[in-house]
Amino acid sequence: MPKQLKEHGLKGTQLKIEDGAIDEMIQYYTKEAGVRGLERYIASLCRKAARKIASGEAKRVTVKAKEIETWLGVKKYLPDLSSKQDQVGVVNGLAWTSVGGVLMPLEVIVLKGSGKIEVTGSLGDVMKESAKIAVSYVRSVADKYGIDPDFYKNCDLHIHAPEGAVPKDGPSAGVTMTTALVSALSGIPVRADVAMTGEITLHGKVLPIGGLREKTMAAFKAEIGTVIIPSQNNSDLEEVDDVVKNAINFVCADKLETVLDTALVKTAKPAKKRGRPPKTKK
Repeated sequence: MPKQLKEHGLKGTQLKIEDGAIDEMIQYYTKEAGVRGLERYIASLCRKAARKIASGEAKRVTVKAKEIETWLGVKKYLPDLSSKQDQVGVVNGLAWTSVGGVLMPLEVIVLKGSGKIEVTGSLGDVMKESAKIAVSYVRSVADKYGIDPDFYKNCDLHIHAPEGAVPKDGPSAGVTMTTALVSALSGIPVRADVAMTGEITLHGKVLPIGGLREKTMAAFKAEIGTVIIPSQNNSDLEEVDDVVKNAINFVCADKLETVLDTALVKTAKPAKKRGRPPKTKK
């Protein structure tokens, strides 16, 4: 800011950019590891403010968050997709990208069929393997959650990660897929204020992941209240910013049982026909 004010012949009292407006620029106009793009947008605001002041239209200019589109035009980036209400078969996952963490919701629906598993959303081989492991684990705990033990014979499962044009892969979606599957097959909703990350084994162990700092920042930005992480990543919380740690309740899980107990709505009653395809009227 001081640099751009000086280059545009402005004093600090002549142009004020509110913190909320800066947040808007960072979230919706720049997507980069550095700040060059942000500086370009600040320079644009300085030029427009200088024009207003030079023409006598205003003596001082204040840029507010709600007016940012008037100053900079239509937003370049949309906010992360997220589940805003408790839903069956929809889970907020967390993913790492080259420009930071993002919220990646995962969806599962149960269809009448013969045991096929459809995976869509440009998922890579690692995530497809995670889906197979998740199905096998759900079969092993079907009785506990009131799921029809023969669901893998009577139903087709469709697993989808939105934004299908964006390739996704990596060993950190196992817990998300398992939670979505248990929810879809049992009829128990998943809490919308919970996000998670972690890989799994066939016996239900939760394995560590990378990029925790970036992923937790994405959860903080989306105002997620609880984040489930692998127990072995507990030491990585030291790298997480204090403002994030103060705003989020972290649940460290070494078993999928802990993940499911935290994420599933406890007061919900399972569906009557659990893990079975809906009947079609003739």
